[in-house]
Amino acid sequence: MKKQRFPCLPLATLTAIVTAIMLLLSVGLTYLGVNWYANYLEKTITDGLPPRAAAAYKMLGENKVPDGDSLKILFDHLNTLAEPTDFKVLMSVLICGLLSALFCALIGIYLARRLVRPLADLTSAAEGLKSGDFSVRVAASHHSTREVSSLVETFNALATGLETMEKRLRFNNMAVAHELRTPLTILQGSLQSMIDGIFPMDRKIISDLLLQVEGLGRIVEDLRTLSLAIGQKLVMERQRIDVSQLVEGVLASAKPMLDASRLQVETDLQPAWTSADSPRIRQAVLALLENACRYAADGGWLRCETRQLPDESIVIRILDRGPGFPEGMDAVAVNTFWRGDPSRSRATGGTGLGLSVVQAIVVAHGGRLEFANRPEGGAMVTIHLTKKSA
Repeated sequence: MKKQRFPCLPLATLTAIVTAIMLLLSVGLTYLGVNWYANYLEKTITDGLPPRAAAAYKMLGENKVPDGDSLKILFDHLNTLAEPTDFKVLMSVLICGLLSALFCALIGIYLARRLVRPLADLTSAAEGLKSGDFSVRVAASHHSTREVSSLVETFNALATGLETMEKRLRFNNMAVAHELRTPLTILQGSLQSMIDGIFPMDRKIISDLLLQVEGLGRIVEDLRTLSLAIGQKLVMERQRIDVSQLVEGVLASAKPMLDASRLQVETDLQPAWTSADSPRIRQAVLALLENACRYAADGGWLRCETRQLPDESIVIRILDRGPGFPEGMDAVAVNTFWRGDPSRSRATGGTGLGLSVVQAIVVAHGGRLEFANRPEGGAMVTIHLTKKSA
């Protein structure tokens, strides 16, 4: 049987309810205490009355009229006890009020501790987070107030984000070292061999070394682009552009690369106007074309599409007949150095940063990047730039 969960109340509402209950409880306890003591005083006084006064008091209680002498004796006796009795009643009100206030305070302390217990857990978890333990989490409780529950959820989301960021940072550091190690080793070995006279210092070897330097330059530039994206400085200047003309220009400049990969290019470039950083969008489209040349050349076909949707958002789509994306394509957006085929990527000079750079550029424009496999085979990458991002 599922445990029933009551809705969390706002802290202000819960505080008002508890305060009202404590006030009513305090007044009720004071009333009961004073009423009990008043009855006790009445019984004590009646027990101490003279016989004739006691008989007169009893007759008054039975709605009978006693004789004048007995009534006079009763009033005289009560008048002598009026002042000390009033003092005792006032003291009983004070003592009962203090006792009820103390009792309600104890209840209030218990309730307050229950309310702040999640905050104490949050403080302890925050200390763990401060010391570098990003695995700490705070258990949610259905007894917490709405604000505390929201704070717990926010803290857990923050801890999860920091843990993910730490894993990505650790992975990226290892990936950067791995990416730089190979070209640096080749450069160091070749240069040392030429200095030692093992290799001749001819143009062919120097040209090969220059290719390695260019590869290092691409890695550094891609890392710089990602760092600008993290600092939200990737998109600097927006202007009104027709994305169809921009894609057409990128295809024209990339024609030698596409021809070398033997890709037959089809286009369906419909006018699509938006406000964006033109060089960055061009960089993103070129990175997708390079990715297609690197992985989908065997398919021999590439299609580029642009269109403006009814909501004034734009779409840039690139389709191919390559091997497509593997399962778990979320890794493309999560892992900076994602590779579809690590061995072939290095053979063709890929850094593993291309799709991450595209993702960073699209997100910096307020859009989104979608990856999908075509039913007839191949991959499809779509850039969505919304009207809001424009």
